[in-house]
Amino acid sequence: MTKVALKLPDMHRGQATIARNPARFKWLCAGRRWRKTTLGWEMAFDAAITGKRILYGAPTYKQCKIPWDELWRCCGRFGKGNISNMEATFPGGGRITFISLDDPKNARGLSADGVILDEAPYIQERAWDGVLRPMLGDTMGWALLMGTPNGHNWFWRKWMAAKDRNDSESWQVPTLGVKVTDKGLVREPHPLENPNFAFSEAVDYYEGRPEQTFREEFLAEFTQDSGTVFRNIEEVSKLRPGVPQLGHTYVMGVDWGKVNDFTVISVADATDKKQVAVDRFNQIDYRFQRGRLGVMRDRWGPELIVVEINSMGDPIYERLLADGLPVWAFNTQTKSKKEAIEALSLALERGNFPLLDDPTQKAELIAYEVKRSRETGITRYMAPEGMHDDTVMALALAWHAVGQTGPWVIAL
Repeated sequence: MTKVALKLPDMHRGQATIARNPARFKWLCAGRRWRKTTLGWEMAFDAAITGKRILYGAPTYKQCKIPWDELWRCCGRFGKGNISNMEATFPGGGRITFISLDDPKNARGLSADGVILDEAPYIQERAWDGVLRPMLGDTMGWALLMGTPNGHNWFWRKWMAAKDRNDSESWQVPTLGVKVTDKGLVREPHPLENPNFAFSEAVDYYEGRPEQTFREEFLAEFTQDSGTVFRNIEEVSKLRPGVPQLGHTYVMGVDWGKVNDFTVISVADATDKKQVAVDRFNQIDYRFQRGRLGVMRDRWGPELIVVEINSMGDPIYERLLADGLPVWAFNTQTKSKKEAIEALSLALERGNFPLLDDPTQKAELIAYEVKRSRETGITRYMAPEGMHDDTVMALALAWHAVGQTGPWVIAL
């Protein structure tokens, strides 16, 4: 069966180089949209049509469904598929089993001639060491482990160790070859890059993210497991509290206090894109909090107030909505918090959001941390133990609101 007959997508040079490499264990660290998943399922298919048994693992069911759909769209007429257990079988006895490794025990009892792990840095280490690697012992099978860096976790350690092993090979490949300079991105071709990714898209990607995030997700550079989130804090924190200006649009971000925390109301001038006021207090009585917000509302006349709705924030939000305030709910979950914090980090890093010279706010921003779990790979943004992050969250919500002014097309 030829690739023309099967109508498989042609591999670009980087994919072909890795697919043809004879190493038994391949560790691929590549940027987003390099087409790692396409490489994975094509290698799985090439092995399955020769009678081999391949296990294709990913952190979640949804991430398994992506290669399953791509494979079946291109190759379904040459095999039989069982969507309930996401297994494809082909003439000659070959098969590809797609499996979610959110629980490593899901793979126990299976056999394989080859293992492919997609988004491997986000899979638990024990899935590889305790289940999948032993699976290849009696078959002398091979493995491709690939993903975008997730700090200095187990994937990084194995990727590094592969350089000194005779049976292994490792690669570090950017989505597209570029170099970060003081003047922005400069094109610097890489032999294994994705040639179909436009430089203009790389520039957009760079300009929309903090530099550390860009280096990790696009340049495939391994960054620290934990560290500073916000940079340039002293430089941007020079303003004094402002007064309302005629013709300017104002917005607010509100982080409600819980038990030992503070409620913080952060006000931003959406016209000049700067912080103009902040109110921080630790009275958690509903009426008191609504009253303080009412005072700020009367003074600044905000077009939009983004409020956190987790825990005690939900009933306050409902009451504010009933009172006719222009409130919008922000549900703080791992993903939404990450997006809001990274957007604020980018704005501060590039000096696009001048802040008040507020000692508490500066201290919380400087101390704020990002940590990655070695077990789950989940990234979490948080204040250090014993400190608060109320001003940080209120500021992040205010900055989010700045980007939502104008026509009310709001997606949180």
